[in-house]
Amino acid sequence: MSEAESLFSVLRRTADPAAVAAIEDVIAHGSDRDLFRINPIAFAQKRGTDVEKTIAAFLHASRLGLFELGWNVLCPGCGGVLGANSTLKTIHQDIYNCQLCSAGYEPTLDEMVDVTFTVAQRVRRVAGHDPNTLPPLEYWRQMFWGSGSDLPDDLDEKLQECTLDFLELAGHEKATMSLQLPEGMVVVFEPVTHSAHFLKVMGEPTKERQTLAIAYNKLSAPTGMLELRPGPLRISFENQTDMRTIPSVWLYGESLASIMARRRPFLTAKRLLSNQTFRDLYRTDALDIDQRLKILSLTFLFTDLKGSTELYERVGDLAAYDLVRSHFHVLHQIVAEEAGAVVKTIGDAVMATFVSPDRAIAAALRMRDGMARLNDERGHEDLLLKIGIHEGPCLAVNLNDRQDYFGQTVNIASRVQNLAVNRSIYATEPVVEDPASTALLNQHGLVPTSQSASLKGITERVKIYEIP
Repeated sequence: MSEAESLFSVLRRTADPAAVAAIEDVIAHGSDRDLFRINPIAFAQKRGTDVEKTIAAFLHASRLGLFELGWNVLCPGCGGVLGANSTLKTIHQDIYNCQLCSAGYEPTLDEMVDVTFTVAQRVRRVAGHDPNTLPPLEYWRQMFWGSGSDLPDDLDEKLQECTLDFLELAGHEKATMSLQLPEGMVVVFEPVTHSAHFLKVMGEPTKERQTLAIAYNKLSAPTGMLELRPGPLRISFENQTDMRTIPSVWLYGESLASIMARRRPFLTAKRLLSNQTFRDLYRTDALDIDQRLKILSLTFLFTDLKGSTELYERVGDLAAYDLVRSHFHVLHQIVAEEAGAVVKTIGDAVMATFVSPDRAIAAALRMRDGMARLNDERGHEDLLLKIGIHEGPCLAVNLNDRQDYFGQTVNIASRVQNLAVNRSIYATEPVVEDPASTALLNQHGLVPTSQSASLKGITERVKIYEIP
């Protein structure tokens, strides 16, 4: 049995069979492109497998060494990769600049960090493992654009429509390019160094040859703008790096914009950090102790048992412990099935995160039903669960040897839970008024009632909804 076969034997015992079968098939029969920077959501949709189970299967496969995780910082404008990372720990820049979009972005985990999976070289070597060997157009497809870009199948033809010329420069090589400039906006873009020079071509056409000199190095030069006239242009290129570069001259118009505007769902870092399988497998490996990464929107759910002290006194430590453990098992299972993750337990309390408010509400409703079933089995109302939910911005941090979250959103969610009474679900206005949450509540025939509450440590009163 080969090493890969042995690893797949382990994977079949830990992950969804349909997802594992799809992964085995793509390794055996997929193209090199199919195995480089895989978007697991797009993969699941194409293969007809469950998305969450497919993500879990790729995570298990990566932990076994079948795949390598990639954490790529994306430009929100063009969808290009501004920084490729093998771990989230290396995302330390305060600002990532996109020369093509002439903009700088503070990295957030919501939509700017794209998590992908590339087959390990020991399993199967693909062209993307050595980007310098990729043909220029394939480099654009596999290396420049992230997996959230919905690139057309005829990308080569689409790019050729807006390309005036391009060339390849080996490390420390020089070359010249001669072309005719049409009227309009033109950009000389190099994807390896992410360097851009914009040419505003306007005025009377000229027959005199215009010249431009461009050097590529490891320094990130600011985007330049040069006014030229329609007519002949000679560009002198010098590659001062050790890498191959691919200077490309593009018409910066609707054809290029239409390519860059296409998007599809992808696995964000926010979603992965709120994935139970990832937390179970990678634990503290995600963040450095001194990292503080922003998340613009995350939903927090806190639970606690009402009267747990009285429960221990009434039924005894051993019986109470078994009952509380059963309650934890139910909550963990529900959180995972609703695409969330348990961040930590504190005594009898649980702190969990969800990518969207509706998933938190769905989990809360199922938790309440789950506790009712446990109580029915015992014939006594022993487990009375208080639940609080809030959504907002936060920081992802490494705290007390675990990947955790910090900020006022977390504080408010905890305080909201403290307001709840037995069997209550309390949620803030952003949670209840989320369109998907509203649809879910309507589906269950639930009409929340609102109140204004004062929360400890929070200056302004907060609008709170009780979900019956």
